[in-house]
Amino acid sequence: MAYLTLKNINKIYPNGFHAVHDFNMEAERGEFIVFVGPSGCGKSTTLRMIAGLEDISKGEFLIDGELANNWGPRQREVAMVFQSYALYPNMTVYDNLAFGLNLQGVDEDVIEERVQKTAKILGLTDYLDRMPRALSGGQRQRVAVGRSIIRKVGIFLMDEPLSNLDAKQRVTMRSEITQIHRETGATTIYVTHDQTEAMTMADRIVVMKNGYVQQVGTPKEVYFNPVNMFVAGFIGEPPMNFIRRKVEKGCVTIGSSSLDLTGKLGEKAAEYEGKEIVFGFRPEAVVLGEQQDAYTISGMVELTEMLGDNANVYVDVDSDKVILKVTPHEIPEMDTEVAFSIPVESVYLFDGETENVI
Repeated sequence: MAYLTLKNINKIYPNGFHAVHDFNMEAERGEFIVFVGPSGCGKSTTLRMIAGLEDISKGEFLIDGELANNWGPRQREVAMVFQSYALYPNMTVYDNLAFGLNLQGVDEDVIEERVQKTAKILGLTDYLDRMPRALSGGQRQRVAVGRSIIRKVGIFLMDEPLSNLDAKQRVTMRSEITQIHRETGATTIYVTHDQTEAMTMADRIVVMKNGYVQQVGTPKEVYFNPVNMFVAGFIGEPPMNFIRRKVEKGCVTIGSSSLDLTGKLGEKAAEYEGKEIVFGFRPEAVVLGEQQDAYTISGMVELTEMLGDNANVYVDVDSDKVILKVTPHEIPEMDTEVAFSIPVESVYLFDGETENVI
């Protein structure tokens, strides 16, 4: 039996706004689940329903097989880290970490032991006597995380905890939070709009859009086997390239190339005759020049971006803009024509109407 179960969870506000539609998910003990999606997709609302901070309008939320819809946050044994650090500015780091334990009436010796152990895990031992204002953003975030994990709860909830940090701090804190998760073994649900955080931290990812779950899977599954164009375009940096074309005689014409889809779709290609499909490929899947067992397309180079270990090349293909990811030694000249190939197995085809993968 799953530790956490969400069955057809809905959130409908008094004004009629339907924020979350039929959310279904199971989480095992110790799993690290990431909710990812654009702002306003319902991921934070779902997290708050799990925490007991928002009422569930319809559906069932179970903890270890017991219906928990009407349980309060304390009964659910959850700890939550918010986007803001929410530290007490007039308390030292030690007192911030110990605050929740003091409220619970835990013995001072136990508090001392837990604070020291938590501070050691988070690298805060040398800062226990400092006030929050004397800490960097990353250190404050570690204190906020520590204040939650020190309580030894079963469910650890994090709502965009790294959004206030700079790029370098986010990279450091990503690895630290992942390590903390391994050491505590708590079931963790983490909300972010940053797909890089989702891909690098999650055991499984829940991709959301407009209050609906689009796909649930491991990072590898959602990256290599997206169920629709939204997931394919949201996961991956740079995003997947999409080119819409009508199927004629089993082929689509892109630039000066006629691409035979029967090799990709087989007999199913006939079902899309005269219909619009979306030809998709990831920027890193391309190989410059012509290749066997690949679709070759040509276009004009509009812009190049040197990024160090790789480069982005922006290409115009009959007014469709695509991005190619190449090595720094392969960067073509601006305003020149470039041919590039996409291996057949690296091409994704989507239904032009439903936008689901074919």
